[in-house]
Amino acid sequence: MHNDLTKQDIQKMQEEIEYRKVTLRYELLEEVKRTRAFGDLSENFEYKEAKRKKNQNESRIRYLTNMIKTARIIEDDSSEDTVGLFDVVDCYMSDVEEIMKLTVVTTVRTNAGSGLISNESPVGKKLLGAKLGDVIKIDSPDGEYEIEIKAIKKSDSDDIDAPINNY
Repeated sequence: MHNDLTKQDIQKMQEEIEYRKVTLRYELLEEVKRTRAFGDLSENFEYKEAKRKKNQNESRIRYLTNMIKTARIIEDDSSEDTVGLFDVVDCYMSDVEEIMKLTVVTTVRTNAGSGLISNESPVGKKLLGAKLGDVIKIDSPDGEYEIEIKAIKKSDSDDIDAPINNY
């Protein structure tokens, strides 16, 4: 399975890996050593917690490394009048009579609460390539609903302020 990522996604992941390997790994290892000296390891909560955090860091490094290895680089090649990656889209939701600002991002930067939706989600897939004024139909467990594209604000790049998600 491939991960559809942008060059910026990969750069952010590499920066996080570097930080975790160079800085955080050393700090966590020192904490394990410090708490090990507290005595009886079977009842030493601080030691167990320090080891858990160290292992979690190593797991995150492996996860990010694997994501990069399996990545397929994608770029936004949408025209001025169509929705592309990282464009801010004003969507009129007819069922709630409300306009929502949505931005289609890669899966590693989603945050639905902030309006950042995945390019692989049902809504994201339908939005990509839609034009101003288009009405798209979305199937959901609660039934079908419609979204009308009211405005598209083009983004120059994928350098949005959206960190790489945790697992």
